[in-house]
Amino acid sequence: MNDAAMTPTPNDCDLPRRRADFATLTEAIDYAAASEKGLNFHDMRGTLERAYPFAEMRDDALAMARRLVASGVKKDDRIALVAETGPEFAALFCGCVYAGAWPIPLPLPTTFGGKDSYIDQLAVQLESSDPMMLLYPAEIGEMAGAAAAKQGCEGIDWESFATRPHPECALPEAAPDDICYLQYSSGSTRFPTGVAVTHRALLNNLAGHSHAMNVRDDERVVSWLPWYHDMGLVGCFLSPIANQVSADYLRTEHFARRPLAWLDLISRNPGTTLSYSPTFGYDICARRISSQSHVGDRFDLSRWRVAGNGADMIRPDVMQGFVNAFSEAGFKASAFTPSYGLAEATLAVTVMPPGEGIRVELVEEERLSGTPRDLSRPARYRAIVNCGKPVLDMDVEIRGENGAVRGDHQIGKVWCRGPSVMHSYFRNQEATDDCLVDGWLDTGDMGYMADGYLFIVGRAKDMIIINGKNHWPQDIEWAVEQLPGFNHGDIAAFSVETENGEEAPAVLVHCRVSDPDERIRLRDQIADKVRSVTGMSCVVELVPPRTLPRTSSGKLSRAKAKKLYLSGEIEPLDLRHAA
Repeated sequence: MNDAAMTPTPNDCDLPRRRADFATLTEAIDYAAASEKGLNFHDMRGTLERAYPFAEMRDDALAMARRLVASGVKKDDRIALVAETGPEFAALFCGCVYAGAWPIPLPLPTTFGGKDSYIDQLAVQLESSDPMMLLYPAEIGEMAGAAAAKQGCEGIDWESFATRPHPECALPEAAPDDICYLQYSSGSTRFPTGVAVTHRALLNNLAGHSHAMNVRDDERVVSWLPWYHDMGLVGCFLSPIANQVSADYLRTEHFARRPLAWLDLISRNPGTTLSYSPTFGYDICARRISSQSHVGDRFDLSRWRVAGNGADMIRPDVMQGFVNAFSEAGFKASAFTPSYGLAEATLAVTVMPPGEGIRVELVEEERLSGTPRDLSRPARYRAIVNCGKPVLDMDVEIRGENGAVRGDHQIGKVWCRGPSVMHSYFRNQEATDDCLVDGWLDTGDMGYMADGYLFIVGRAKDMIIINGKNHWPQDIEWAVEQLPGFNHGDIAAFSVETENGEEAPAVLVHCRVSDPDERIRLRDQIADKVRSVTGMSCVVELVPPRTLPRTSSGKLSRAKAKKLYLSGEIEPLDLRHAA
C-alpha cells in the first residue's frame, strides 16, 4: 500500500460545499469525487488502514457498475450486499446505483444467536427483496452462500466478483423519482420490511442533515455505526458523500470490543467532529472509563461539536453519566444533539438545534399512559427528552385515535410528511397502505409537540394494557435496571395471558448469578420493584445472559422476546429445586 493511502483525507479543499442539493445520488458522488475528501477506515485500535478518497471510490464504483451490467444486471434489479464497513461495500453500493440497480444493505452476523439463525435472517430478507445476487465478504461465505442457495439467488464473495471483467458500456441515467435503494427497517415497530427510498427522498433528507447541524468546512464525521442500519448508512456514509465531508470509521464489531477506541479517534481528529450513537454507546463508554483515572490525559473531546443521539429511547441519566465521565476531557453537555427518525422517513424527522443540548420535561406517568390518576398513590414522573425540530421540508403532527390533530403537550400518535418519506414498502401494498395516508406517514410512535419541538414518549405497539390501564414497558424495564447488577438491555417487559385468562405484565431478566437461593431472592426483588411501579403482580422469568433478542440495529425487540418466550424458544432458568 502506498504512503498516500496511509494519510487521512483532508477536512478542507477548494471545492465549494454543496448541501446535498443534487437531483440524484450519482450526481452527488460525481461532485464529491472532484474534492480530495473521502472515507477513512481504521483498525480496532484506531490506526488508519485505508484512506479512500471519493474520486477513488467513484472509479471503483463505475467499474463495479460495469461488472454488474456484464453479469446481466438490469435497471431496477435488486442486489443484496452484506454491509461490512469498508471500501468494498462502499464501491459496490455506489456501483449498484450507477448501474440502476437497487442495493440492499443486509446485516453482518452478530454474537447473538448462531450460524443457523443468521442464515435464516438473511434468507427471510432475501425472500422479501428477491435480489438477483447476494455479495458478501469471503469470511462469511459459508453462511451467506447457504442463505443465497436457500433463496435461489446467486451468491458470490466480493473479492471474487471484483475479478470479473468490466468492459465499457452505457450506464442508465438515474432520475430523481427512481428507487435508489431498499432499506430494511430494524423491526422494532413492525416486522422487518424493505423500505423503498427514491433519490429525491434521500437527497432531501441528506440536505436536512446538513442544514439542521449547520455542517462546517472543517467538520469531520467519526462513526462506528453499522451500514445496514439507517443511521449508519444514511447519516454516516451517504451524508458525508452528499455534503462533501471526510469521515473516519471503526467497524461496529471493533467498537464492541474496544468502545473507547471511538473516543480515541475523536480525540485525534484534527477538525471539529460530528459523531452519532444510540444511548447504549455512550453508556458503554462511561462504564468502561469509570474505573480509570486521568481521563483528560488520554482524551481530548473539546472539538466534539455534535454528539448525536438517536435510534432508541434517549436516557437522560445515561447522558449525564457520560458528561460526568468525560467533562475532564473537554466534553461539553451542550454538544448532545438528540434526534428522532426512522427508515420510513429515510432517516431524520427531527433534530435538536446544535448547542441546545438535552432538554427534558417531567411528565406524570398517568398522562403518558392516558389513564386516570390513582389519587391513593403518589404521582410518578418520567423525564421525556426533547428530540428537536422538524428537518428541512418535514411536517410533524400529533394525532389522536380519531385522527384529529392534537395541540401542544397533548400526547398522541406521531405522523410526519415530507419529500423524504418513503416511496413504499417493497412489494407489500397492505403494509404501505397501513402507514401511508394521503402522503402522511404513521410512525407507530407516541409523542407530543411543544413550541415546535417533538418529544417522544414510546412506541404505540409496545404499550402494555392491563385492566384498562396503560403501562409503558420502558418504565418497567428502567425500574428494574435501577436494581444493582443490571445493565441497559437486560430486561424485556410485555403482557401475557395468565392461567385464569387475565393479562399480566411479564418481565424477562438476564440473570448472572448461579446460586439457587440468590436467584429466588433476585426474582422476588424484581417482582417487588415492578409492583411498586405498576401496582400489580407480574410474571418474572430469569433467563441466561445474552438471551433477549435484538433488532438489526442492536435495540431490544420486545415483540420477538414475547414470541420466543411464548413458543418456548426462550427457556427460563429452573427455580423449582431452589424453592
